[in-house]
Amino acid sequence: MLFTLNTPHGTTAMASSQVSGAGLCPQDPLPVVIIGNGPSGICLSYLLSGHRPYLKEKVSHPNPILHQKVQEIAGEPLLEQNLEYLSEGLEGRSLSPLSLLLDALLRPEGDLGGTAESLLTWRRDPGQHLAHLVLGKGPIGGAWQAMEGSMVTLSLGEWMELPDLSFRDWMMRRGRQLRNNRATTRDVAQYYQHYVQAKSLQQNFCSGMLVTSVRLLWRDETGAWNTVTEWGMGAADPSGMLFEVQGVEDVQGSRQRPFRVFARTVVLATGTYDCPARLGVEGEDLPNVFHTIGDLERKLQARQLGPDSDPLLVVGAGLTAADAVLLAQRSGVPIVHAFRRAVHDSTLVFNQLPALMFPEYHKVHDMMACQPLTSSGPYRGYTSLPCHRVLCFHPSGKITLEDCGGKGSKRERRIFDISMAIVLIGSNPDLSFLPDGGRGLALNPCQPVSAKRNPLDTDPFSYESTRQPGLYALGPLAGDGFVRFLQGGALGVTSSLMKKHCQHKSQRVTL
Repeated sequence: MLFTLNTPHGTTAMASSQVSGAGLCPQDPLPVVIIGNGPSGICLSYLLSGHRPYLKEKVSHPNPILHQKVQEIAGEPLLEQNLEYLSEGLEGRSLSPLSLLLDALLRPEGDLGGTAESLLTWRRDPGQHLAHLVLGKGPIGGAWQAMEGSMVTLSLGEWMELPDLSFRDWMMRRGRQLRNNRATTRDVAQYYQHYVQAKSLQQNFCSGMLVTSVRLLWRDETGAWNTVTEWGMGAADPSGMLFEVQGVEDVQGSRQRPFRVFARTVVLATGTYDCPARLGVEGEDLPNVFHTIGDLERKLQARQLGPDSDPLLVVGAGLTAADAVLLAQRSGVPIVHAFRRAVHDSTLVFNQLPALMFPEYHKVHDMMACQPLTSSGPYRGYTSLPCHRVLCFHPSGKITLEDCGGKGSKRERRIFDISMAIVLIGSNPDLSFLPDGGRGLALNPCQPVSAKRNPLDTDPFSYESTRQPGLYALGPLAGDGFVRFLQGGALGVTSSLMKKHCQHKSQRVTL
C-alpha cells in the first residue's frame, strides 16, 4: 500500500506503509513521525518495525550486579523487563541510564577493550510493528553523508554499528579493513545506507524532505482542531492533541513541493550538525570565509588552494579543526591556525585522547605546541596562534587577530593576508521548525538549544519531553553524543510508544 502526503495540489505517493492514507487528516493520524534519518532515526525505525532484543540463555556478565539481574530474565524480551531496575547503578561515558544498560549488554567489556560477546539476540515480531515515517532532508545516514569521506572516526569502528549487523563483518565482506580499529566516515555513511536496505526499512523512509513547521493541535468540544500557541502546557486529555508536520520535498530538478502530515507523536532525531557555530565578528559573511570542512574539501578538489596560495586560516581547536589542518597539509597549503585556548589547557580535546589510538590528532597537537609564530619548527608551512581570537575579516583578504593571552593594553594585534578562512568552532541543531527554535523545551529555556550545554529536557527512561507530551528527542538533542549510546534512547522511546499504543487501542475498543 502507499503512504501519501497532503499537498495543495492533491496527494503524492511518498513511501510504502502498512496503513493506506494514514496521516492525511487529523481524524486518521500516523502513530509516529521521526524527523531525521541519521543513525538515531534508523535505529528507532528498526525497533518500531517489530525487531526486539532478547536476553540470551545462560548469559554471563563481568559486572556482578548486572550479572545477577540478567540471570533472572535469561531468554526473555528486554522490552518487557523493568529497565529502570536493570540500569540502576551502572556507570560509564553516558549520562543516560538506558544507554549505559544497552551498551553493557551489547558490549560487556566495551571500555576494557575485551571481546566478550553480546548478551542480546534480535528477533522480529510483526505484531509489534508500529506504523511510522522517517523524514530526512538528505540521503539516509544524515550528517554522515555530508562529511569528508576520508576522515577517520573518533570512536572505534565497531561502536558505529546498529542492531544486529556487525560493522566489522560488513567491512570484511566488502574487502575493507578498519584503520587502528577505526573507520572512515565514508565507510560509516555507506554502512547506514546498507543497513536500511538489509533490514527492509526503506518503506519507512522519505529523503529530500525538509521540515519547516511542526504545529501542535488540540480538539475542542465541537470537534474542531485548533493551533496551540503555547507549547508545554500539557493536556488533560492527551488523545485530543496532535502534531501537524509541514515542509517541502525536493523533486526532480530544482523544484520543491509542499507536504503535510499529521501524527500523534513526533520524535526529533535531527542531530546537531545543521548550523555551524559562528564567531559573530565583522566580515564573517565575506565570500572567502567558510564554516564547514566540506567547503575546504571542495576548494582543494577545484585546485583553488595550493602551495603557492596565501595561507589558509583555520579557526578552532577541536577535532574538526584538526581534520582541516591535516587535509590542507596533505595538499601543501600553508596554514595559520588560531584558537582561543592554551595548547596545554586540560579541557582541550587532544589532552584527553590516548596518543597510541589517535596518532594523527596528537600530531596536530604537537604542531600546535611546537610551531607558534615566534619560533620555527619541523612542520613547514604551518603556524600556530594559541590564545588568539578573530577581531575582523577584511574585504581585502586580510584578517585581524588579537592575542587574548595578554592583559589590557598588552593584547597585541596581528594582521595576516589569507586566501580563505574556515571557522570550525562547533555546531548547533536546526530546530527552526519548532516554536522559538525549541528553546522552551530545553533544560534552560532562556538559552538556545545546544547538544553540549543545553539539550532538550527529556525523561531519562522514555526520552519524552518533560515540557511537551507526545514529543520525543533522540541522540545529541537528548545528550547522547556518540553513536555507541544511541540504541538505549531508541529502546526507551520504543518502550514508551508501545505502551501508549496499547492504551490507545484499548480506549478505541472500549468506545
